[in-house]
Amino acid sequence: MYIQRLSNYLNQAHINYQVLQHSPAYKAKEIAEMTHISGMDFAKTLIINVDGISMMLVLPGTYRWDPVSFANMMGAQTVELVPEEELALLFPNCEVGAMPPFGNLYGIAVYIARELTLRQHIMFNAGNHHEVWQMDYYDYHELVAPRVITEGYLRKNPSRPVHVHHGGFSH
Repeated sequence: MYIQRLSNYLNQAHINYQVLQHSPAYKAKEIAEMTHISGMDFAKTLIINVDGISMMLVLPGTYRWDPVSFANMMGAQTVELVPEEELALLFPNCEVGAMPPFGNLYGIAVYIARELTLRQHIMFNAGNHHEVWQMDYYDYHELVAPRVITEGYLRKNPSRPVHVHHGGFSH
C-alpha cells in the first residue's frame, strides 16, 4: 500500500508528520472544508504529460493549472493531464486523484507553486480520499527537491479589483 511506503520513507528520514482523518472527499475545496484548513495550505497533485514525459505539478487547493502558461514556461509543444487510467498504472496503490506530492518516489519530476513554499506546513492526500497528512514544508522540500515555479497556474476566482468613483466631492 502506498501509505505504508510513504510512512516508511518519512520515518526512515526521521520526519514528523500528522494524519488528519476525514469523511471521503475528492475535491481540494471539500477536503479543506472538512479538515478545517485553508485551501492555501492544502496541496493538490496533478500529473501532466509534457511532450510525452510525465511530471507532477503541486498547487495550492485554491489554484488551478493553466495549460497554455505551463506549456510556455516549459517550452513544450504539448501538455495535457494524464488520463485516469494511466494514473492507476503510475500509482497502482493510490486511489485515483489522491496521489501525494512525492513524485521522487516514482522517478517523476515535481514542480511546485511558489505559494506553497511560503507556508510553514504542507498538507496533502496520502494515497486515499479520507486522510490528509501534514508535515513541515522545509522537510518536504529537503526530501523531494521540487522545482519551484511562479507561472503555469492561476488562482481560482481571483478577487476583483475595486473601482472607486471620485465624482462630485470637493476637498
